[in-house]
Amino acid sequence: GNQKAPHSGNSQGKKSQHAEEAIFYMNCRAAYLTVFKSSLENIKSKEQLSLVLQQAGRNPSQKTINKYWTSQTTSLNFDDFCAILKKEKPATKNELLEAFGKIDTDKAGYILHDELCKILTTRGDKMTWEEVTTITNQADFNCSGKLDYNKFCELYLTTSEQCCKAARDRLETDPRLRQQHFGNQTENFSEGISLPVSKPSPRVSRKTDHKLPKADSRAPSRPSSAPSSKASTSSTVTVGASSSSSTKLIVEPDTMKEWQHAECRGCFYLEEDGEIISHKYRLHLPQRSALCVTIRPFTIPQAERKSCHWLSVDTALFILKENETQENLQLVSFTELQNKEVFGWRGELGAGVYWLLPFTTGCRLRKVKTQISGEAKLVWRDEDGELALTKEFRAALLEIFETIDLDGNGLLSLEEYNFFELRTSGEKCDQEAWAVCKENFEMKRNELTRQGFLDLNLMEANDQDGDPWDLWVTLLSLGYNKALEMTEACPFVIDVCAERCKPRIKAIALEAGGSQLSRAVCRSVLNKGEAKVLDGSENIFIYTYRSGSRITSVIENKSENKVIIHVNNEQSKNCLNNRGLTVFAVEVAPKSMMVSQHVMALNEQEEWIYSCVHSLV
Repeated sequence: GNQKAPHSGNSQGKKSQHAEEAIFYMNCRAAYLTVFKSSLENIKSKEQLSLVLQQAGRNPSQKTINKYWTSQTTSLNFDDFCAILKKEKPATKNELLEAFGKIDTDKAGYILHDELCKILTTRGDKMTWEEVTTITNQADFNCSGKLDYNKFCELYLTTSEQCCKAARDRLETDPRLRQQHFGNQTENFSEGISLPVSKPSPRVSRKTDHKLPKADSRAPSRPSSAPSSKASTSSTVTVGASSSSSTKLIVEPDTMKEWQHAECRGCFYLEEDGEIISHKYRLHLPQRSALCVTIRPFTIPQAERKSCHWLSVDTALFILKENETQENLQLVSFTELQNKEVFGWRGELGAGVYWLLPFTTGCRLRKVKTQISGEAKLVWRDEDGELALTKEFRAALLEIFETIDLDGNGLLSLEEYNFFELRTSGEKCDQEAWAVCKENFEMKRNELTRQGFLDLNLMEANDQDGDPWDLWVTLLSLGYNKALEMTEACPFVIDVCAERCKPRIKAIALEAGGSQLSRAVCRSVLNKGEAKVLDGSENIFIYTYRSGSRITSVIENKSENKVIIHVNNEQSKNCLNNRGLTVFAVEVAPKSMMVSQHVMALNEQEEWIYSCVHSLV
């Protein structure tokens, strides 16, 4: 009994420590999402750092800000923010009273307004007279030209706590914020999910089933920094160098040469907050047929001689069946076969309408910090003073043309051009405006040619008298950086081959995947992945599935209560995940499931080990 007592106390202490950590991370999330749309969004200035720290109940001095934002700092992420909060504790009442006590040498409990103004406007982080007057005008702690600093400290701490509480309440009552923080949407089993609907472009307008293959069953010991919790489970998968490029899928075997094809291009675009949007498609099959469906990054002919970042981006395609009411989509299958950069699916589908939802994990299509020496020049003036497009800008525009030419016929239809317009300006071109384009720019069969597209952009440069601002808005919204490199977009091509009929595929939207895609990803992992129950918690399951070059884990919460799961990847080797964090926590709603993370090899030429511990907070 004497031996067990210390162990029991130890366990209670660990539980208490774990509960404190859960509260700490909740406060971090709440404060961060008060300032930013998503925890995937980075802090990009000293002002933003100061503001988000204030939302977390801190009152950082300029010295404190400079400590974490040096001349070399370009951005800080959510992980950095949490680390700063651990170091910078909120001021206590005793600390505040001690600071005021150094001014109030008579220990009277009051400080004259004139003396306070002199100190606050001449020492430390100097305040303006207006800011000091705002403080001294507060009747709650001011009287007869003196400040009652004891009351001031009480109000300061109360206001700070109210600020933090308001942020927590907002996070608690707004499920959208919780989903944005986690970078995934949850699926509620009891709710029907409607079809995706179009939303306005986020850009500013220019004009104003199987076990894990090759899984290593060894479970590593818990990392020292992983929180000790009442329930946990670990998963380990070892993948050999370059083994992720399976040879299961033969792109076009001899038996498929006589099959009928339908091809369509599209693109993934990375938003400022880390969200990924893409084209979505409808596939129509007039009769039952054997099919082969593939998706791969698109090799743009004009860009073959240069390094193309997007060719290393992972792609996948989820096939969903449309029902009569169109209120819900049922997952049929997804492209789990792989041959190098091509992902595919083979099977048989009945006659009807299907949705094709492109997907990428975000492991490789993500915000990156790159040093660009200078801004590329877009236009120049010839000897006669006439504006012309630079060679580099023309090349970028021809790349863009290939990307937005969805049917690949070398011309832009009004429908194709409107996807471009919605992405870059948020506006659509109507038939009347298209007729004006036809009068001014080269067209064939009522579709815009490459030269017509180049001339249209030259006209825009002339409209702005050579000012490239609007041209850059277009380029940045299409994933280009200031060196004219496409780093935040990934063009792809979808190919559908049918044995018995002519398939028809059509792009119908350009938007985020939404709940339909999230549901499909989760379902695919539940159907194909290896399930583990969290030790000590019979209602929480972790599913892990390896599909070609990626590993995805999904958390299913069958309980009646929301849970917080701590995820630790510190024992993984040569890996990167879609969250950009080694250790993080996720909140899973009752009776729901969500993606915990997607993981890929950092360097596919070397062995990589996925080793993750999921712990219940």
